[in-house]
Formats: sequence, C-alpha cells, structure tokens
Amino acid sequence: MTDEEVLSEFRASGALLEGHFKLSSGRHSAHYLQCARVLMNAERAGNLARALCQKIPREIRSQIDVVVSPAMGGLIIGHEMGRALGKDAMFLERPDGVFHLRRGFALEPGAKVLMVEDVVTTGLSSREAIDAVGREGGEVVAEVALIDRSMGEADLGVPFFPLIDINFPSYAEDEVPADLAAVPVTKPGSRS
Repeated sequence: MTDEEVLSEFRASGALLEGHFKLSSGRHSAHYLQCARVLMNAERAGNLARALCQKIPREIRSQIDVVVSPAMGGLIIGHEMGRALGKDAMFLERPDGVFHLRRGFALEPGAKVLMVEDVVTTGLSSREAIDAVGREGGEVVAEVALIDRSMGEADLGVPFFPLIDINFPSYAEDEVPADLAAVPVTKPGSRS
C-alpha cells in the first residue's frame, strides 16, 4: 500500500481527526489518528496487517516466534499481525501502571517477539512494552507500527518498521501554539 492509500483508509473510516488533542505521550497535536476506527473493519484491518508484514525484512520475519502488542492501542493490529504471520498474538496490560502479560499469556524462554503498535509518537510506550517482554523472558527482534509520528526520531532499541511516516507536528505542554491552545483539548488515548 502507498502512503496515500493508507491515509485514504483512515479518512474513509473517520479515523483521521482534527482539533486539539493531548496524545498518550503527553504531547499536543491538531491531528489524531484513531486507529481503532480504521481497524474496526476486519477486512481493512487484515489488509493493513498484510501490508505491514511486507515492511519486515525476510530475515527478521523468519525469526519471529510470537507477536506481542501493548493494550489498548496495539491489540487489534497485533492480533491481525499474528494472523498474517501465522503466529500467536498476545498483549500486555498495565493494571498497575507497568506492562505485564496477564490472562494466562506466557512467553517461552528466549522467544523471539515482534512488537506491534498502532502509533508511535515518542516511543515511550514501545520502550516500556519492550522492557516488559524482556522481564517476561522474551526478546523483541523488531517492532512494527501502522503510523510513525516521531518523524523517524523514536529510538526503540530494536529495528522499527512503520507502515507510514506522518509528519503531523506535536508540541510539549509548554510549546503549544496560541491558535491550538484556543481550541478545547480532547484526550482520546488509552493512557491515563
């Protein structure tokens, strides 16, 4: 899929929002990508996952034992990536503020993991999820995401393959432009 085809899927599903948003990273933006909306259609989600699989180099793809994603954002695309790769898909939760595998999920010692996210902005959630996989006995060999909002600056410590890079500016709390600050803020992400 081309970048424009991916964005077209977001627009068609009402998943590309405009306003004033406080992102899960804590940064502010005039644009928000509501991946749950683009992924609510199973066929569309499967198509995006298959396109994302094509971004992973063959030598990395052949190492993957299991797919892990952080809840909530990565849950649906993680499941679809598991289907596309023919691998089990698990998810991490943070009931106490720290990511853990729950619900009977467990990694085999040394399992090679593909981390799957919906959107990466600063990479904080990804790094926390990667650390959790290490604590659970696995090794993240790469990460994929539908969207990279970091402008290529997120350092995840593992190879990173986004479906598309989007350059929607985001701002620290004390850098929000006056015109954006004048718009009421919405916090649509899953992090409290």
